[in-house]
Amino acid sequence: MHVSGFFDPLPRVLVADDFDRGMSGWLDLRPNFVAPGFREHSDDIDLIHWGPTMLSSATFAFGGTHGSAQGTYSLKISSRAAAAAADLPPAPGSMGLAIKRLAVPPGLRRLRIEALFAYKAEQDRPGLGVDDVRAFGMFVDLQDAEHRYMPGVRYVNAIAGEPVRAWQFYSPTADTDDEWSYGADGWHKAGIDPQWFGRRKADGSTSATTWFDGGGQHLIYNESDDKLNWTPLSLTLDLRTRRYEEFRVGGRTLRFPDGAHPTLAPAYNDIEGLLNPVFFVEADTDRRVSLFLDSVVISADAGEAA
Repeated sequence: MHVSGFFDPLPRVLVADDFDRGMSGWLDLRPNFVAPGFREHSDDIDLIHWGPTMLSSATFAFGGTHGSAQGTYSLKISSRAAAAAADLPPAPGSMGLAIKRLAVPPGLRRLRIEALFAYKAEQDRPGLGVDDVRAFGMFVDLQDAEHRYMPGVRYVNAIAGEPVRAWQFYSPTADTDDEWSYGADGWHKAGIDPQWFGRRKADGSTSATTWFDGGGQHLIYNESDDKLNWTPLSLTLDLRTRRYEEFRVGGRTLRFPDGAHPTLAPAYNDIEGLLNPVFFVEADTDRRVSLFLDSVVISADAGEAA
């Protein structure tokens, strides 16, 4: 993939995924079918009914084939037509997620994940569907020898049909493991999978999110549900300190508080060195919503010696 001027990668490019060339290893996040009879390992959250991840030419009823920013195909991550109130656990089907499974190469200090994205509600009814999109975002599932942690950002677009238009980042939670998984006797530790676990509030925040200071931003949705404006996003992390470094979206740079980091959970078995980026979208009403990714670039550098 030719890295376009929308991207500003660190010196070592790990992957450069142009979805005109295929899925590039991105797929739905599904349950672990390891229980007797190949049943899912845990049913504390319904993962079976999440919306699909697919390649899309972004073809609409009135606009025809939109294509992507650099070709024909983008990665389309969609919910189903379902939603729960913002202060309740996510309803089955109310989210769509795409994950890519990698491992951390040796000697890295900094990690940067960049994407060109657009978001839309399904063009299935008259009117503008911008406020049917509750939220979307990205995070990366990381584990070193001591901790599993999931740094990331979430754009809260609308709650109960009312515009919010502001960014959050994942931050340490005070929840117990039981509170984190809604009282279910699950296997998750507090801080893991913050996109659907953790206590939720009516304003769109959770027990593991913090609003950016000055994080309000009106992204480009445009004037109908079939116009895509591709916006750049970039998140940079320090892997040695497990802290956030920088977040850029569109023409803005949002600043993290000094020392900001996500919840540092105990390490899990058999996943040391994990590097799994995830993008997701959430519906606010009974209307299917989608996040489109033209391309994703993941890069790194060694930085200064520890």
